[in-house]
Amino acid sequence: MPTTSARLLTLLSLLQARRDWPGALLAERLEVSPRTVRRDVDRLRELGYPIRAMKGPDGGYRLDAGAQLPPLLFDDEQAVALAVALQLAATSGAGIEEAAARALSTVRQVLPTRLRHQVDALQVTAVARGGNRTSPRVDPSVLVTLGAAVHDREELRFDYAAPTRSVPADAVAARRVQPHHLVTWGGRWYLVAWDLDRGDWRTFRVDRITPRPPAGPRFTPRQVPGGDVVAYITERFAGPAGPDRWPCRGEMIVDLPAAFVSRYVEDAIVEELGPNRARLVQGSWSWASLAATVGRFDADIHVIAPAELAAAFAALARRYARAAVSARPIGSRQDDMPR
Repeated sequence: MPTTSARLLTLLSLLQARRDWPGALLAERLEVSPRTVRRDVDRLRELGYPIRAMKGPDGGYRLDAGAQLPPLLFDDEQAVALAVALQLAATSGAGIEEAAARALSTVRQVLPTRLRHQVDALQVTAVARGGNRTSPRVDPSVLVTLGAAVHDREELRFDYAAPTRSVPADAVAARRVQPHHLVTWGGRWYLVAWDLDRGDWRTFRVDRITPRPPAGPRFTPRQVPGGDVVAYITERFAGPAGPDRWPCRGEMIVDLPAAFVSRYVEDAIVEELGPNRARLVQGSWSWASLAATVGRFDADIHVIAPAELAAAFAALARRYARAAVSARPIGSRQDDMPR
């Protein structure tokens, strides 16, 4: 039988893992009598843990939340998971970087030496899709407001900032939606919602949302297209055609290091073939778009497949050559231009 202190820690861990525990089941898990469980519960109450006894045929216990709840107990896996989550929070774009760092420092201080060494050795580097793209910061209070509306199934009103450069930066549009999910994609936060005015599903950038309280009436949630929000978001951003999502997908070799190429491509496969040679498989909406995208690299490109991609490179080459010939040097006269 474990010592009293070890048994108390096990009991506390069990109470934290599940909302309600029948007394008989706790006694079975701890391999003690129900009377011993009652004494151990009393000891935890003396230490400040708000444990409520539930009446009924079986009886039981519940660990209630409290404003002055003593430090929680984490097992080894929970402690490591918490450390990883707090490190990843620094790249979430949710405006909680400093708070996450303070929380990680606080958790580290109360960990046993053995676990502290594990956490210190586990350094996580999170790289956003696209490598060099800066994720826009999101106001944590906006995340809280949106999350509450999703949880409570309440309609939401908000101002939505202009999404393109063709519209003045201060232009906003009022939207009314039924919010369904908060998701992250490529280092950005999005709200998936049913747009009440447009009668269709929409995906909104959270960093462009300014909520307009109060929340609206409750609603009965619709089913996200396909029934799976992950699949819906993946299709929404990766393109709807074919098993690879993109309607055009090509394979080529770029005479650059794979580590460099991977920093500037999204939804692509980059394979190292040598110190300055990488295999790239990437998709796009059109062959011309794919060729132009890869053409950004200041390096030789060798098309492997398909023929349509090679033809797109050839078409762009002719187009660029004509543009170079027709270009007028600065300061030249119109009469000097070739005819």
